[in-house]
Amino acid sequence: MYRNFYQLQEKPFSLLPDPNYLYFGKKHSMAYSMLEYGLESEAGFTVITGEVGCGKTTLIRHLLNQMPHELTVGLITNTHKALGNLLQWIAYAFDIDFKGKDDAELYQDLVDFMIRKYAQGKRVVIIVDEAQNMDPDVLEELRVFSNINADKYQVLQIVIVGQPELREVLQKQELRQFAQRVVVDYHIDTLNHDEVRDYIHHRIKVAGGQPDIFTECAIESISNFSGGIPRLINSIADMALVYGYADQKNTISSELVNAVAKDRRLNSVTPLRDCG
Repeated sequence: MYRNFYQLQEKPFSLLPDPNYLYFGKKHSMAYSMLEYGLESEAGFTVITGEVGCGKTTLIRHLLNQMPHELTVGLITNTHKALGNLLQWIAYAFDIDFKGKDDAELYQDLVDFMIRKYAQGKRVVIIVDEAQNMDPDVLEELRVFSNINADKYQVLQIVIVGQPELREVLQKQELRQFAQRVVVDYHIDTLNHDEVRDYIHHRIKVAGGQPDIFTECAIESISNFSGGIPRLINSIADMALVYGYADQKNTISSELVNAVAKDRRLNSVTPLRDCG
């Protein structure tokens, strides 16, 4: 709709996770470095947390694209309180048939799978996204499953990704043994104003546009209304481009951003910060 008007090759502010648009500011670079360190150091458990929409899933997708060949990765994404049989989810993540098998048989199949990979010079990595949705007893089951590493050989690593409440869950008394297994732990904070500017400029450049589409005042307004959360930045910036196109404005001003925010407050279910 607005791409031709603003000379963009594609939409710069899509809400879908896209590793090509990943902004490596200080916070996300550190998070990625921690993930890399966790894998390279063969950490049993790595925990990454951040607010909704801060870019955790995009970071994970980028990590998956860059994974070295010696790692075999299984991704569990549809986590919820009624997750069901954890072993079946792990088997599904690695395309292992689990139908008609009891837990003992399935556990042995998973152990055999990991030992085979280890014999091939590979390590198995389980990545659990949105882990804050998992009940403590399921997380404890995951810890017990990791006991496959009981000897000196590290055949399994687990990466846990979730929202800030995951940290509260892991601090529960019944999960103290789980917490003691965590080697790498990092929280992705929201972006400050300078980072919001760099983030917006980065995404416009990747989309083939010119960064000066947004005025400095417009960027400041987006920073204020979004609270520095990338998903909200995308949502506001995308709609500001729609408003700008509708008004045939060559640049996006703070007035346009304020209009978007005002309409969002009146008609949208997605909350924005109240900046007075």
